[in-house]
Amino acid sequence: MNTVIVPVDFTDASIKAAEYTALLLKNRPGAEVLLYHMNTSEVEEAAIPEKMELLKNDLVSKTNITVNTLIESGSDFVDELEKLCRHRNASMVVMGVNEQSGIISWFTSSNAIKMADTKACPILIIPPGAEFSKVENVMLTSDFKNVHSTTPSGQIKNVLSLFNPKLHIVNVNSELYVSLSEDHETEKEKLKEMFAEFNPQFYFLRLYDVDEAIKLFAQDKNIDLIINVHREHSLLYRLFAGSHTKNLVYSGSIPVLSVHE
Repeated sequence: MNTVIVPVDFTDASIKAAEYTALLLKNRPGAEVLLYHMNTSEVEEAAIPEKMELLKNDLVSKTNITVNTLIESGSDFVDELEKLCRHRNASMVVMGVNEQSGIISWFTSSNAIKMADTKACPILIIPPGAEFSKVENVMLTSDFKNVHSTTPSGQIKNVLSLFNPKLHIVNVNSELYVSLSEDHETEKEKLKEMFAEFNPQFYFLRLYDVDEAIKLFAQDKNIDLIINVHREHSLLYRLFAGSHTKNLVYSGSIPVLSVHE
């Protein structure tokens, strides 16, 4: 992994995302954290460089990793962040979540979806209740449909290779019966081959409430990271676009990594 971009606006959520990222990449050779701030007014410009330097120094002192900073002016956060991801060939963007309003400051729910839609790079969302822990158990959600063309195995394996965790591949489907269909068995074998080096375990949950099923499974298996393949009406889309009560990101404690098919 090379560059991981962490947008910061100095809210608690963005600082938490920066600290989480630094701990996540500690002892990972070649990793760089790039703290990114976009000025939206001339009033804030004078104070930002000092704040960025203080945050950088704090992260370096705690983790001894490579941390750099970038400050620029702009008006379209998603557009500027997308260009930065492509220019720096970023491996991942890490975003903090505000408990009251969802995505912090520039990160409206629609911007989060737009950023995922750009396919620029994977996006790691850090919920307000997340506390850093070693990544030992990872859940990958899958609908088990055309997995060769819809599962970005390269991006996913790049993340998994950082931690060599136990991989749990989960499907929630209220229409499943006692045994798997032939199609499900076929797609399962494809996924098993794709992620063979991680010895994946498979789970088929016959439940109606997808969000609740994933939360319960995550608790039972001590999941440290949820990986979701982003597409319309996927897990991430529903979590950000839906207007239901609590969901995995806003009220949860497990980071969610969105990768684009």
